[in-house]
Amino acid sequence: MTLKFGVVVFPGTWSDQDCHYVIKNQFKQRVEYIWHKDTDLSGIDCLILPGGFSYGDFLRCGALARFSPIMKSVISFASQGKPVIGICNGFQILCESGLLPGVLTRNHDLKFKCEWVHLKVVNNNTIFTSKTEKDKLIRMPISHGEGNFYADEKSLLDIERNNQVVLRYSSINGSLNMKYNPNGSVNNIAGIVNIEGNVLGMMPHPERNCESLLGGTDGKIIFQSVLDALNIVVPA
Repeated sequence: MTLKFGVVVFPGTWSDQDCHYVIKNQFKQRVEYIWHKDTDLSGIDCLILPGGFSYGDFLRCGALARFSPIMKSVISFASQGKPVIGICNGFQILCESGLLPGVLTRNHDLKFKCEWVHLKVVNNNTIFTSKTEKDKLIRMPISHGEGNFYADEKSLLDIERNNQVVLRYSSINGSLNMKYNPNGSVNNIAGIVNIEGNVLGMMPHPERNCESLLGGTDGKIIFQSVLDALNIVVPA
């Protein structure tokens, strides 16, 4: 048995092929592109909203993509408890659509960041991180100009209280402070889930970190966890 992944493509998306390649070639699962004007998600088991510059990031990152026809279906899909992964621009879109709390704003130094970062897995009790240990230190690349996660005081308190933070930017030794925060995100937040736990948003790119040839395989944790949660065995 295999899962069927859907990779949503908006005008300006550029990480769709990376996600498609990883799902098809590294995890041997079925995968198809879903154009933003489509609305039929029948047969899809897991959705990925990949990175890019949807609609050229006009107005605000993800603000226009949030109104694409596909998003009503994405919201319905998530409401059924099915897994949704938003990476970089996908994270921004999920926040704009209300599927995740908070917002992603300009990096604190107003510079585009394309580099490797260290992360601490602060919650491994999710369907996206179950294949690793709590406080595990991992490494992934980032590539964004608007990765600065912000939430108002009450929302942030709820996010922390409900254990919705999954990943935090850290030092190579696991220290959590602004020195190792590439974009200024509040509380060093790099990835969160919704309160139900089936929608993940993260700024780092796991799809770029699934082959040793590219610098590491820590990104596999995210996809393998989903497969494991749904009792799918990856073919050898």
